[in-house]
Amino acid sequence: MRTFDRKFGDDFLPGVPAEPGVYRFYGPADALLYVGKARNLRRRLAQYRTTGRRKKERKRRALVRLAERITWEVCESELDASLAEIRLIQSLRPPRNVAGAFPFLYPFIGIRADERETRFCLTTSPEAFQGFDLHGAFRSRDVTGEAFFALVRLLRFVGHPTPHSRRDRRALPRHSYVYGFRRLPAGWPEMWRALLRGASREVLVDLCLRLLEHAGARARGAQIREDLRAVERFFDDEASRLAAAVAATGFATYPVPQRDRDLLFLEYRATPGHQALTS
Repeated sequence: MRTFDRKFGDDFLPGVPAEPGVYRFYGPADALLYVGKARNLRRRLAQYRTTGRRKKERKRRALVRLAERITWEVCESELDASLAEIRLIQSLRPPRNVAGAFPFLYPFIGIRADERETRFCLTTSPEAFQGFDLHGAFRSRDVTGEAFFALVRLLRFVGHPTPHSRRDRRALPRHSYVYGFRRLPAGWPEMWRALLRGASREVLVDLCLRLLEHAGARARGAQIREDLRAVERFFDDEASRLAAAVAATGFATYPVPQRDRDLLFLEYRATPGHQALTS
């Protein structure tokens, strides 16, 4: 007899509706282990019953082994099921869910400019940077962080870094960084805002032209190209995709709150325009 049938009964699956919904696995002491969503609940839970020994099915085997009961809730559509799944993961943080469970780690990049200097920040604590024009929240900490530090390195060739005291650095929240520059070209702050907003990469063209005029940058050509690619990758994978999602869904709040970022993209993927692009 299969482990699934022994634990939940061979009459379990016929009682599961063939409709969209969310399901939950509970373990010892009725502790929530995992939340999932399905277009068809019966078909999805049947996959746990027939789980084999392949490596990619290891997660399912572990859940069946640990679980003591399974519940489900029917939703009106697959989109509603996906939205319910994200909300449950964010609020309950089941230990077996990783994706979407930690939206508070989604980063923002901000910019603040005055007559003296232009400052850039990278942070997961937007409430601590009220004076900055923040952009995000972005999904990938790796892509966003790589682009931010690449940008800082590139700007050192065309501007004058502003020193900050050790006390200033200690005052920053965890996972937060600030770098300032003086004598950046006029008009750049707004152009960088456009890039961070996913609207235009025009500033990268201007930056490339200025780097070509700098002997130190020319001598480090390989590193310069790598850093420029990192910023371009951020624009393509994070900034412009977020801009497209905001425009397609009419999302009213910008920057997008961290908790709403995954919900926004679920709604975006359900829009006719996005489905046409991916079909």
